[in-house]
Amino acid sequence: MNDSPQLQRVEQAVLAMPMARTLGLRFTQLAAGEVEIELPITEALSYSPGRLQATAVFAAADFAAVSAAGSVLPEGWRNATVDATLKLVAPAAGRAVRARGRVVHGGQLLTVCAAEVYAVAPEGGETLCATLLATARNIRPD
Repeated sequence: MNDSPQLQRVEQAVLAMPMARTLGLRFTQLAAGEVEIELPITEALSYSPGRLQATAVFAAADFAAVSAAGSVLPEGWRNATVDATLKLVAPAAGRAVRARGRVVHGGQLLTVCAAEVYAVAPEGGETLCATLLATARNIRPD
């Protein structure tokens, strides 16, 4: 993890959200323009045993992509998702999913960001299960 104040603020802002805590999100990597988040596959978030429901997959991807976008904003700025498209390519089956978010293009008003989501098997192997492309609105401080 990175100790920069901006990156710490991104992580703190996300983990302050009740939805992020309910999902059990955990940041595993955080750098300028790149974020990795892990979400455990639990029964409460599954459509069948060991298989994460699509809404939770979307949430992990969205949090990762928009957090990556937030990691490159100027001091005091924040952001919010304005658009996102998720494509599921395989079941999110295993013990967790890892969402790796990244900035595609940063602008003053909008940041285009993306995430790939990998299903993590009990032994640790990864399988791509979804990809997301999103746009985040950059919000300057009041």
